[in-house]
Amino acid sequence: MNPRDLAKDGGEGVRVATARRIVLATFGSLGDLHPFIALAKELKARGHVPVLATSEFHRERIERQGIGFFPVRPDLLDVESKPELFRDLMDRKKGSENVIRQLFMPSLRASYDDLLKAVQGADLLVSHAVAFAGPIVAEVTGIPWISAVLSPISLLSMHDPSVPPQAPWLRHLRMLGPRFHGSIHRLARLTLRKWTAPVQAVRKELGLPPGADPLFEGGTSPTCMLVLFSKVLGAPQADWPPQAIQTGFAFFDDVHATGMTAELKQFLSAGPPPIVFTLGSSAVMDAGSFYEMSQAAAHQLERRAIFLIGIDPRNRPREPLSKSMLAVEYAPHSELFPRASAIVHQGGVGTTAQALRSGRPMLVVPWGHDQVDNAYRVCRLGVARTLSRERYTVRNAATALRHLLDEPNHLTRASEVARMIRTEDGAASACHAIERVLSLSVP
Repeated sequence: MNPRDLAKDGGEGVRVATARRIVLATFGSLGDLHPFIALAKELKARGHVPVLATSEFHRERIERQGIGFFPVRPDLLDVESKPELFRDLMDRKKGSENVIRQLFMPSLRASYDDLLKAVQGADLLVSHAVAFAGPIVAEVTGIPWISAVLSPISLLSMHDPSVPPQAPWLRHLRMLGPRFHGSIHRLARLTLRKWTAPVQAVRKELGLPPGADPLFEGGTSPTCMLVLFSKVLGAPQADWPPQAIQTGFAFFDDVHATGMTAELKQFLSAGPPPIVFTLGSSAVMDAGSFYEMSQAAAHQLERRAIFLIGIDPRNRPREPLSKSMLAVEYAPHSELFPRASAIVHQGGVGTTAQALRSGRPMLVVPWGHDQVDNAYRVCRLGVARTLSRERYTVRNAATALRHLLDEPNHLTRASEVARMIRTEDGAASACHAIERVLSLSVP
């Protein structure tokens, strides 16, 4: 079978008779890690030997799931210790460029060397779009390779145009159609190609010919691309690669190791469902005045509230909170979100997925990257409202939340969307596709 026929088969997959060693390469926040842990756990349950190749920062979280780990640079421990760097990485206009140019490109050759060791003896490589060494390692070694994307903005479509963080005004121009957005994409490619120039330098150093743009065709496996988000967030488009297989979200939450504390459970049981305020695992390191504004907005609404503030001491309340509010470092979204009245978050795809599955209305306050596009997508679904970071004031937050909480159509629509997402099993569907690729390759 031609591997491109995988997409036509709908990802049904075939069970592979023998256990295979499968390397899963990813980088980034928990939103980038958790879907790959979900795949690894499903592959292990099917008798395979998955290995997660990523930053040393995530080692403990991976190994306590009983999943093999292999360190690949860059090490995000270096980023966590530099709050000023987080500001650059989360900047709305230049954050994505800074992530690629300041974090990934300087470590590209080291990433290649590490990942080359990780795939020794492996039968398959699955790599995240930002694991830029993945396509190079696959080309050098000839290992079967699957690429993966986590959010719609990674699949530029002129039929379903995304909203880049640098130009949120483009959301008003959706009606101009494919020809207009196709021209916008061509201009974007010219700019983005400069960000990944070191990829071509490494290819030349390794004796490889110049490759396609690593943010587009050069980062897409010709055999199979896993689209690890729900059709609710972004439906398949005619200009997606023909080998793309949409699986739905691959959910994972570390509930056994980092479950809800007794204090949190007691708070939830002591009154009406609270508003939950969170900034995920990246924006939380550059929170600014978000939690102060949120506390004041909840007070103005006379609503109970929970704040997930992370480990950054700057996010801790300056004054003791009232009995109607609670601040905790972290709580599993899959357990907490369904018990909320509304969720205020930054719009990262992992947080967005959990919020959609919870069936609760949301207010999205995007920082950058894919978050702006995700925010407008959930607004179009009728389950959310959005405020830019600059417009997130006490008054604006309270007004938006009042609409979400007082208009029952938001909760009704959120419940409908949640039911659709719960019918999907992203991890199982992705592993069906992975096993079909394995069945086509020589053991």
